[in-house]
Amino acid sequence: MDISVAMATYQGAAYLAEQLDSIAGQSLLPDELVVCDDRSADQTAAIVRRLAASAPFAVRLEINDRNLGARENFARAVALCRGEWIVLADQDDVWLPHKLRTLREAVSRRPDAALVFSDALLVDPARRPLGSSLWQVLRFGRREQREVNDGRALDVLLRRNVVTGATMALRADHRDLLLPIPDGWVHDAWFALLLAAVAGCVAVPEPLVEYRQHPGQQIGARRRTLFEEYLRVKGRGPGEFEAVAAAYAAARDRLLVFRDRLRDVRAIGRLERKVAHFRAKARMRTRRALRLPLVARELACRHYGKYSTGWRSLAQDLFA
Repeated sequence: MDISVAMATYQGAAYLAEQLDSIAGQSLLPDELVVCDDRSADQTAAIVRRLAASAPFAVRLEINDRNLGARENFARAVALCRGEWIVLADQDDVWLPHKLRTLREAVSRRPDAALVFSDALLVDPARRPLGSSLWQVLRFGRREQREVNDGRALDVLLRRNVVTGATMALRADHRDLLLPIPDGWVHDAWFALLLAAVAGCVAVPEPLVEYRQHPGQQIGARRRTLFEEYLRVKGRGPGEFEAVAAAYAAARDRLLVFRDRLRDVRAIGRLERKVAHFRAKARMRTRRALRLPLVARELACRHYGKYSTGWRSLAQDLFA
């Protein structure tokens, strides 16, 4: 299969060379690397051009006319790729040498798949192991991994996102479904949810990326304690829950346009219930008298287990 790598960069000079070297050192090389730079003021573009001069594959550097932000920058990189499969790459990670080969082998066994993603090793800025993996921090255990690989990825993703862009690859012929990415979404969560509704997904239970944790990254991976999680949710007002509802309503609307591709038409109804669940969460925080009746209703409908994080979400609604 033809493989494109899509990378979005911005002020990435500190770690970019290591990442580019790891892509060039793959045991299975990509056919092209597309880098969209969001008008960096450092040496990011120069580092990419140095790789382009010596890489054994095509390297295309596109510098945006204006600063787009990470979501739109990744969308542009994905749109420009020419390969059958598009592998997303962050600017500050390091790929293990067999990453692309392992992803190719995984999807070759699943012709229905349009999304494949893996675990990652968490490392510090100097690439020293932090003693845990990304999936451990996300609490993405064997049961949910089996759900994904057995064709029930949408069940998992309606509860929470477990797919990190730095570990994922997607089939390019679904770009018309995926782009543009609406407000309220991070690119990886949006891609994963929609692809799970229309195609198979593969979770590779092997770390294929050194996922660097450093102060300058946009989104990292750190396990919160229960108390930290309580404090985080306690500060969330009804507007945040309404925003989540609006985001999933946008996903529903996009899938309605592409209804003929759905693996199961019931996905639309499930998204409707996800939206309703988060609107109920918003109401709990605006009308305190309704909190217990709404919690009881959502519990009776089993929405906490299907559209939230189970007892954790229930406790947050009761006490936050």
